This record gives sequence, C-alpha cells and structure tokens, in this order.
Amino acid sequence: MIKQIFKKKIKARFRKSKKDLKQNVKNFFAWVKGAELIELKACETSKDPIRPELDNDFRTSYGRKIYGVKYNDEIYAVMCFAFTNKIPKNVKELDLMSKDAFLQSANRDQKIGKIAIAYTVWSTKKGGGKLIVKQVFKMIKKSNHLNRLVTLSPLTEMARNFHLRNGAEEIQINDETQNFEYKIIK
Repeated sequence: MIKQIFKKKIKARFRKSKKDLKQNVKNFFAWVKGAELIELKACETSKDPIRPELDNDFRTSYGRKIYGVKYNDEIYAVMCFAFTNKIPKNVKELDLMSKDAFLQSANRDQKIGKIAIAYTVWSTKKGGGKLIVKQVFKMIKKSNHLNRLVTLSPLTEMARNFHLRNGAEEIQINDETQNFEYKIIK
C-alpha cells in the first residue's frame, strides 16, 4: 500500500514537471520569435561582464555601434561592435583600427571598415546571447560593405565554448584575447 501511494506521488510530480517544462519551452520560443534587433544609443555598461570599463562614448564614437535584442520594451541581449579593416589583438588596437577605418571612410564612401569586430556580448535572458549572434549575423550578411564578423573575446573557456558552439572558427589566440570568425557567405 505504501508503495502504491509512493508511485502515485512520483507520477504526479513527473506530470507536473513535464507540464512546467512544456510551459517554459513555450514561453522561451514566444520571446525568441517576437524579439527584434535594434541599434541602441547607449547601454548599461555596468552590466557588461566582459568590458564594463568601456563607456558609452567609446562604444558609439568613430562609427562603433551597440545593438540589442528587444522584446516587450525590454533589452534581453547586447552586442557592441567596432568596424575595422584588420583584426585587432586587444582593445587598444581595436580603438586605433576603428578610428583609422572611420577616418578612411570619411574620405571615401562613408562605409566604415570591412570587418565587424564584436568585442562584447551579454544577455539577461536564457538564449539571448545565441539569438543576438544569429540576428547580427543576418544583418551583416545583408550589408554591402561588411564581409567578415570577427570577435575580440576574452581568454576564457566560456567565451571559447560559446563561439565554437554557435558556429564560429577560432582564428588566433593573443596575449590578452582570442579571435573567432563567423563565416559570411553572400
């Protein structure tokens, strides 16, 4: 008799867990389908786990951009870019190369750099990081002047695993950072 009561309790818990899991999956896909990629004028730099020391002036000057994944008037993921013509190995090179590309474009066609360098990405909701990478990838594919999406990632196993899991290829390991490239086929 005790065994039967125990089995019934286990089955009831399993059904409730299964129902909760289905609801969580449904909620996850609802926000993912309704999310949109937008350009931001600023972000909360203190929430950036990778480069909180870089202020919004750095993130938006010399053609640099901040993008966010927005759903229901809330930002769930952020990615910051610099546009360059070469691959930087650290933030100082990123700064110099993006300024150079910006100044070169002022004398040419206003198209800043050929390489989009993602130097920070974070999310506040599960799946946000992967979603913003996919959304930005689509945007860059549609671009007329960008032909590469490369990261300037910290030397962590977490960053490495994230990019490899999302389809990037490791292209170099530097003293302070590592670079991954998402192949763009137009």
